[in-house]
Amino acid sequence: MKTFDELWEELSDKAAAGTPGSRTVALLAEGVHAVGKKVVEEAAEAWMAAEHEGPERAAEEISQLLYHAQVLMLARGLTLADVYRHL
Repeated sequence: MKTFDELWEELSDKAAAGTPGSRTVALLAEGVHAVGKKVVEEAAEAWMAAEHEGPERAAEEISQLLYHAQVLMLARGLTLADVYRHL
């Protein structure tokens, strides 16, 4: 189990290192548009799971949404501080 901030550190490190075989690195190579499409897809899946599949599936899909949101942040060059300023 990891926190949002711990996930950010992990993904930032993978992106900076260009870790071979990393899904994060592969997504970043596809660019903001492709990552954004994944965010939209995961948001829909999170909604549908919450609506129809129960708490465990909803939590799983929301975790995927958070992951892809962080990848989008990396693709756009944003930091957690950039986002936290708007919370």
